[in-house]
Parts: sequence; C-alpha cells; structure tokens
Amino acid sequence: MFSLNERLQADTRHVTDLDLCRVLLMNNALWPWLILVPMRENAVEIHRLDAADQMTLMREIAVASRVVERLFAPDKMNVGALGNMVSQLHVHVIGRTRGDPAWPGPVWGSGHARPHEPAEAESLVERLAEALRADA
Repeated sequence: MFSLNERLQADTRHVTDLDLCRVLLMNNALWPWLILVPMRENAVEIHRLDAADQMTLMREIAVASRVVERLFAPDKMNVGALGNMVSQLHVHVIGRTRGDPAWPGPVWGSGHARPHEPAEAESLVERLAEALRADA
C-alpha cells in the first residue's frame, strides 16, 4: 500500500493524483515547485520501476512541466529526482526565472524559502489541480 514519506507530507500540499503520481505543491512561494511521487510501495529509483510506470512517469513529468510553463511562464524548467534526503522516489518540477533568489544555482541549499500564505496556497492548489487534470 502506498504511503507518503513524512517529510514530504510536512513540506507540501496535496494537489491531485494522476494515473501514477501524487502531485504535491512544495510549501515555498519563491518558485512554482511541484513534486511528483509515484504511488508505488517502496519505490526508490526510476530505473527500478517497471517499463509501463517509467513511461507514465515521463508523461506525467511532461504534463506537470507544461502546466508550470503555462501558469507561471518561467525562463527555465528544472526537473530532478535526487532522493538524498528523502529516499522515497519523487521528482521535482520547478519553474525558474532569471534573477530568482537562487539563480543560476540550484534551489536546494540556497537558504531561501518563503512559505505560501494559506489563502494563496489554497488558490494555487485549485488552479494547478484544474490545469493538471485538463492536461493529463
């Protein structure tokens, strides 16, 4: 049975579930930042997913990337699966803008964070969920 890592739960808001992935919004308003978590028990590495899940994951990453581009018009998309702090397989989809607080470096370890205001987060989750479902 799928369960979400406690740290991911604490740092995000649930947006929607796609065919494979639970889509989360990172609680950092400095970047449009989604996290896709394949709903597979004990999933740790992309290459260990079966072929069908690998293909679905890539499709859902593309969907999430298109939605972030459409809603936020970033200069560059950053997509990555690191897993050094949280081993549960999850993929970051982050819209980056020239001059953002961490540009041109990575967002991780930049020391920059600003939690979403509750009303802002709720509105953003609704917009993202609607766009993701429409594009999926």
